[in-house]
Amino acid sequence: MNFQGLGKVETADWYIDVAFRAATKKAGIMRAAASGTRLDKSKSIELAKLTELHAVLRKHLMQILLSFPSIDGLPEFYQQLVRTMLEYDKLKKSLGAVNWAVDKIDMLHRDYMRDLTRTRDLTRVNALRKEYYGRVSSVVKTIKEQLAYLENSRKVMKEFPSIKQNMFTVCIAGFPNIGKTTLLSKLTGSKPEIAAYAFTTKKLNVGYLKSDHEKVQVIDTPGTLNRFDKMNAIEQQAHLAMKYCADLIVYIFDLSEPFPLMDQKKLFSQLKHLHKPIIVYVSKTDLLDKKLVASFVTNFKENIFTSSDKLAAEIVKLSRN
Repeated sequence: MNFQGLGKVETADWYIDVAFRAATKKAGIMRAAASGTRLDKSKSIELAKLTELHAVLRKHLMQILLSFPSIDGLPEFYQQLVRTMLEYDKLKKSLGAVNWAVDKIDMLHRDYMRDLTRTRDLTRVNALRKEYYGRVSSVVKTIKEQLAYLENSRKVMKEFPSIKQNMFTVCIAGFPNIGKTTLLSKLTGSKPEIAAYAFTTKKLNVGYLKSDHEKVQVIDTPGTLNRFDKMNAIEQQAHLAMKYCADLIVYIFDLSEPFPLMDQKKLFSQLKHLHKPIIVYVSKTDLLDKKLVASFVTNFKENIFTSSDKLAAEIVKLSRN
């Protein structure tokens, strides 16, 4: 699932401006074609303005409602992302405000079309149109703060990782700069995006391990010992991905200890609380003393891999179970 299709939410003044210009253009077309008495011509032109203004505003506001997903209908991972990265209640109320505006504009359109159609007073024709313009503008301006919040939410949601549902998913976990992104590349052949500083992940990178008819989703998730409320945005996304998306966690140890081995073991123990199957992978073994690696493998009572090829084969096997 991805949120790249979320269209930009403009300002209240922008929507009003676009609708007014469209109504004026429509009036010009109708003015050239109108016939009958002066009253009939005037009513035809003003009715066309009202109809065009309503149609344009309704189209744009409905595009907002249709482009945003039903938050409560999202997969749990994305629901939790929304609750973590945005103000859930404010987002729902903002969408509700747009829906209210659509209903209000519909009601005003019905009422003023009826009144304009029925009037036999030429001076009343322009007055009704001006009144309608003012009331519709007021409705749209009433939701200007909600429109601004929806645009902010859209920008945040467009940065959400695109994670496929109903696909066997592996999360690669461990501290920064210990080889997670390199392992992702070896397993999937993808070229993940990394930050310029310390070669650490700046977003959740996703790749796909393919073997025969199997396809496994692999996510590079930065690790931290911080409590959830102390994590940065990417670390929170990683935690939620492991909690709600992972069928398997591959935990990486780096025995060269860019982070103390004790801390690496502590993070490993924390991840066990997620109650997910975990495989251990030791990175950078080509740079390490073989005795050090052998000692770790012997003493650490877990299923340990030092070869990315053998790890890939094990992942594919587990995905078939």
